[in-house]
Amino acid sequence: MSEKKVIETIDLKMTYKAGKVAVHALRGVDLVVEQGEFVAIMGPSGCGKSTLLHILGCMLKPSSGKVVIDGEDVSNMSEQERTEVRRRKIGFVFQKFNLFPTLTAEGNIRLAERIRKNGRLPDSGGVSMSEILKLLNLEGRLHHKPAEMSGGEQQRVAIARALVNHPAIVLADEPTGNLDSEHSQIVLNMFKQLNEKFGQTILMITHSEEAASVASRILRMRDGRILQ
Repeated sequence: MSEKKVIETIDLKMTYKAGKVAVHALRGVDLVVEQGEFVAIMGPSGCGKSTLLHILGCMLKPSSGKVVIDGEDVSNMSEQERTEVRRRKIGFVFQKFNLFPTLTAEGNIRLAERIRKNGRLPDSGGVSMSEILKLLNLEGRLHHKPAEMSGGEQQRVAIARALVNHPAIVLADEPTGNLDSEHSQIVLNMFKQLNEKFGQTILMITHSEEAASVASRILRMRDGRILQ
């Protein structure tokens, strides 16, 4: 495995204000994810894992600490600068598929590609579109809209959309939370293949022991900290 760090956090903290009360969502998180790893983070609701994912996804700025994404320190970047890093470096897969209902599967995937190009970002290597579609078994579903697809098919479209711009890392937020057991296993097996066959770096948060079991490393969070 490569020793290149795709994610590194040092003493990462996040505090919210709820009226006059300070809520400490993260209490000093140290984390390293190397290129080619598949890491699952587990923990009960309110442990801070979603806050951590949003910071790693450049959607939130931490209260303090250091965050490095694929060699770029994003800790003190402006919102616009973080947006550029997010476009270039990160693919997202959410529990709610977040597909545009009026677009076909292909339209949803190509929209992500156009957003990248509109940002005038350089082309990069990675899994080709044909390889993505073959792996996700979507070749025959490209002209269907979300309402015409099962939940598992919609999630596969969401995964393809996350991969189309060859991200340094895929961040998956409870990606099987809205799926039945059969489709959950299909999606998890596809994540595993993406990691093992193509070397895609993946960080997934989940409540499910079964989902976490496909990862190469499992971390557990409680009370805003990663347990050692």
